[in-house]
Amino acid sequence: MLSCKEATHVMSAAHERELGLRERIALRLHLLMCRGCRNYERQMDFLRRACGRVGTSTADDKASGD
Repeated sequence: MLSCKEATHVMSAAHERELGLRERIALRLHLLMCRGCRNYERQMDFLRRACGRVGTSTADDKASGD
C-alpha cells in the first residue's frame, strides 16, 4: 500500500510518463481509500487545465489584437 507521499509522487509521474501496471494498481487502491489524495488529484487536474487555458487564451488574445 502506498503512503500519501508516495501516491502524490506517482500522480505527478503519471503526467510525465506512462505508469506501469503495478504503479497504476497501487495508486488506484490508495485513491479508493484516501479522500485527501482523491482531492489532491482533482486539484492537480484543475490546475493543469487552468494553466493550459491561460496559455491558449493569451495566444488567442494576441492573434485578435487585444
